Amino acid sequence: MEVILKKNIDKLGYKDDVVTVKPGYGRNFLIPQGYANLATPSAKKAHEDMMKQRSHKESKIVAEAEAIAAKLVDVTVKISTKVGENGKIFGSVNTVQLSEALKAAGFDIDRKSLKIKDEPIKEVGTFEAEANLHKGVKPVFKFEVVGE
Repeated sequence: MEVILKKNIDKLGYKDDVVTVKPGYGRNFLIPQGYANLATPSAKKAHEDMMKQRSHKESKIVAEAEAIAAKLVDVTVKISTKVGENGKIFGSVNTVQLSEALKAAGFDIDRKSLKIKDEPIKEVGTFEAEANLHKGVKPVFKFEVVGE
């Protein structure tokens, strides 16, 4: 069964992609939740027309995402947290704290588009994360966890 995605879905596809899924997954989850529409021939034609109109706007969005990615790779974000005697963190560092630190550094990136490579982080040090800014723009940047 083919569906047209309305939202980005991890491990399936991006918004406005036409993907093939199992019928049960499409009928019972994607369509009722509002994540996708059924890809009928008329819906595919309307989708193609919409994508042609959107291609001009898309190039601007990709250029902005690449500019943000270039700046993000050069910056090392610092996250301060409470640390025990042996360098262990109380709790762990997650994408919420990383998103807040990025906002403080001037980058407005949603926590859902961030992925920490060595999760969970429970000690002080320098780590890497990936930001999914756009389809082909996924910069890997460094952040540092320091004790308060």
